[in-house]
Amino acid sequence: MTHANGTPAPALGPVSWKKSAISNPSGDCVEVADLPDGDVALRNSRDPHGPTLVYTRAEISAFLRGAKAGEFDDLLL
Repeated sequence: MTHANGTPAPALGPVSWKKSAISNPSGDCVEVADLPDGDVALRNSRDPHGPTLVYTRAEISAFLRGAKAGEFDDLLL
């Protein structure tokens, strides 16, 4: 099953959402979930019933490799 970006989080079914242990204490966090079809969903932790962004494993892998390599460090405050 393919999920479109913007799908409300509850429509993804019973998935386990994960939040980083170093999340912002004010609750401004991004949560991720493995989807049964192998894709990865992201949502805003403050809006657990709101829209999600859904990415393939390859897309998430490319982003994480770039982040680990410092390619997005210019976005940090």
